[in-house]
Amino acid sequence: MVHVGIGYDVHPLVEGRRLVLGGVEIPHTKGLDGHSDADALIHAITDALLGAVGEVDIGHLFPNTDPTWKNAPSRIFLEEAARRVRARGGRIVNIDASLAAERPKIYPHLSAMKDHLSAALGIPREKVGIKATTNERLGFIGREEGIAAMAVAAVDLPE
Repeated sequence: MVHVGIGYDVHPLVEGRRLVLGGVEIPHTKGLDGHSDADALIHAITDALLGAVGEVDIGHLFPNTDPTWKNAPSRIFLEEAARRVRARGGRIVNIDASLAAERPKIYPHLSAMKDHLSAALGIPREKVGIKATTNERLGFIGREEGIAAMAVAAVDLPE
């Protein structure tokens, strides 16, 4: 039976940090602020996978109060979510995600993101969808104060 989970994450853009999205470092004047590497895309996908199998969210599994996760690569969180799917006898059917950022332009990095995510999840690249959009200069995203990510995960679990 296919189960679906949804994830959402947002982080502010600040100077002095690397910008990492989908496990790929993107050249930009600012990076996302957070306890780990603040990869909003991976955080949203992780929550979507955890939701699909009825688990708690990323913040409960990897709390920002735990120094273990300080500056940690978010791939660790994603791999753990995929491991939990497999531990239940499940299979990731597909991932679909959207990034909302005014700048930098995301499109040139989508292919590398798909490669990174499919490797981390252990699924074919074709099962990972990523889209990018702007916020038409509206709100905190439009003012280039932050980046948001949304994701949906479909997971086939035994009944």
